[in-house]
Amino acid sequence: MRRVVVTGLGAITPLGNDVKTTWEGLLKGRSGIDRITSFDTTNHVVKIAGEVKDFRPDEKIPPKSARRLDRCVQLSLWSAIEAVDDAKIDFGKYDPDRIGVIIGSGIGGLLTWEAEHRKFIEQGPSRVSPFLIPMMISDMTSGYVSIHWGLKGPNYTTVSACASGAHAIGEAFRAIKYGDADVVITGGSESPITPFAVAGFSNMRALSRRNDEPQKASRPFDKARDGFVIAEGAATLVLEELASAQERGARIYCEVLGYGATGDGYHITAPAPGGEGARMSMARAMKEANCGNEDIDFINTHGTSTELNDKYEAMAIKDLFGSHAGSLVLNATKSMLGHSLGAAGAVEAVATILSIRDLIVHPSINLDDPDPECEGLDIVRGEPRPLKVDCAISNSLGFGGHNATLCFKRF
Repeated sequence: MRRVVVTGLGAITPLGNDVKTTWEGLLKGRSGIDRITSFDTTNHVVKIAGEVKDFRPDEKIPPKSARRLDRCVQLSLWSAIEAVDDAKIDFGKYDPDRIGVIIGSGIGGLLTWEAEHRKFIEQGPSRVSPFLIPMMISDMTSGYVSIHWGLKGPNYTTVSACASGAHAIGEAFRAIKYGDADVVITGGSESPITPFAVAGFSNMRALSRRNDEPQKASRPFDKARDGFVIAEGAATLVLEELASAQERGARIYCEVLGYGATGDGYHITAPAPGGEGARMSMARAMKEANCGNEDIDFINTHGTSTELNDKYEAMAIKDLFGSHAGSLVLNATKSMLGHSLGAAGAVEAVATILSIRDLIVHPSINLDDPDPECEGLDIVRGEPRPLKVDCAISNSLGFGGHNATLCFKRF
C-alpha cells in the first residue's frame, strides 16, 4: 500500500480567513462567536453564531463566477486556493486524471435555497434563478474546485452531517493509498447560518441559548453546557502520495496513517449510549495506523458542547484507552469556532496537524466546571500546552449516527 502525506493546508473560519490567523486565534484562546449579523434575529430564540468575518470572495474568485456560487462553495474554493498555494504544487506537471477532489458538506447551498424559495413564494416560479440547482446541491463543493483547476480524478462529495469533512479526508486518503489517485484536494465546507436553519436547530433544542454571553456559549465538557453554537467555514488539505511529494521536494506536514468510519445504528440525533460508535471508529483508525493505545499522544475531540455528545465521547475514550486515557492530552476546537457541521472535521484536522507541526496544543475555553461524567481526562485549559505530538487522532460524529476518526503522525 502507498503512503499518504499532507503537503498543503487552507482554512477560513470565524477566527480568520486563512490558516495562520485561525491558528493564532486558537492558540490565544479567542472566541470567534458573536451575535448574528447576517440576518435579523428579532423573532429567533437563538441569536448567536460563529460567522466568517470580512469575507470578500472576489479577492480570490472571479466576480462573475462568485455570483454563481453559493457561499458554501465560495468558502470551499477560498480555502482550496490557499491549500494549493501552500502546497506549491504545479498541476501542469501532473496527469489531471490522477488528481482527485473529495470535499464534504452536510447541507450545501442552504442560503441559495432559502433565497430562491422566498422568491418562488412571493413572485412565482418564473422568478426562480436558473442557477438554483447547481448553486444549492452539496456536490458543488467538490465539483467547482475540480473545474477551477481542470482536475479529472476521483470527484465527489461526502454528506454525513457533522462527520462530512472527516469522511472526505478519510476517503481521499484511501483513494491515494489504494492507487486511484496521486493527489487529492480534500476537506469540508459549510455555510448554514440562515434564518431557516437556525430556527430548525433551535427548535430541536440543539443550540446554546446563551445569547447574552456569545463568547462563553460553546463550552464542551463543561457542566453548564446547553448546546452547540452553529458556525460556518471551510478547510482544505492537499494529500499526496509520499514518493511523488518527495520527488518534487514538497514540504510535508505529517503522514495520514489511519481512518475509521462506523455507524451507530441507534438514533437520528442522539449518539449511541456509551459512545459505542465513536469507540469503534477510533479503534478502526488506530488499527489501520498500526498504533497501540500508548502510541497516541493527543485527541482533538468532536466536543460539541451538547449534553450527550460530550458525555458519550468521553466514555468512548476512557473505554478504549483504559489506563492510558488519563495520559492523553485532549482539546475541543469548537469551544472557540463553534460547530461548522460538514466543515468541522476538516477544520479540526488542520488544527490537529498544526499541533504536530508546532509541538503545541491549543486550549479549550469555557471549561470552568468540568462535568463529573467527563472526569478522568486531561483537557487543555487556560493556556496552550507545549507537547511533542507524534501521533494524534481527530474525531467527528454526526447526526444519523455517522462516526469518523482520522489518525495523523509526525513524518
